[in-house]
Amino acid sequence: MTAGIPSSAETHFAAVETGALCSSRLRLPREDLWKLDALQAARALLGAVLVRDLEGTLLAGRIVETEAYMQDDPASHSFRGRTARNAAMFGPAGRAYVYFTYGNHFCLNIVTGPEGKGEAVLIRALEPLTGLDVMSRLRGRSAPRDLLSGPGKICQALAITRELDGHPLDRPPLRLLVDGWDPGEIVSTVRVGIRQGADRPWRFYPSRCRQWVSRP
Repeated sequence: MTAGIPSSAETHFAAVETGALCSSRLRLPREDLWKLDALQAARALLGAVLVRDLEGTLLAGRIVETEAYMQDDPASHSFRGRTARNAAMFGPAGRAYVYFTYGNHFCLNIVTGPEGKGEAVLIRALEPLTGLDVMSRLRGRSAPRDLLSGPGKICQALAITRELDGHPLDRPPLRLLVDGWDPGEIVSTVRVGIRQGADRPWRFYPSRCRQWVSRP
């Protein structure tokens, strides 16, 4: 058992039903995922499914864009060590790290690597799968392309706040699941909205999912 993730990785969540999702194959990811560093995990997380249980309604989206943040990375919140704000980054892998930025939105990260290391993967975009009506209401937008194409949009559409900071992603109300989806060719490019370490090609997305990413 690793980072609070149970060994029953074949658990199914049949309640998630959508044509774009193979619900009968949804399961918790292999424990090996949480042993990867952030750079490796940023690629491995592409295609995984985030499922948000919001007052009995299931919202789901497939991860199609990520960014890696390592502890020795000057753009990382963990670069100068542990603080009250970034404590979740140094905790067990497989948990959420949620922070508030620019004074107006939250961002969701997934902690990975050894406990105490201070690494995480920023979730930049999802392909919406189910619960689009609720996402649209929360976002105040109707076009599917505009629901989850950015980290702030994700947290608004899925009602993710600091209350979920440190939440283990193997249980409701926010779960990370996989269904065997193959991302195919992966594009590697520079990260968005940073000044330090801006030349590092640590942003990733499947080439065939360009329509859903925050920017090509």
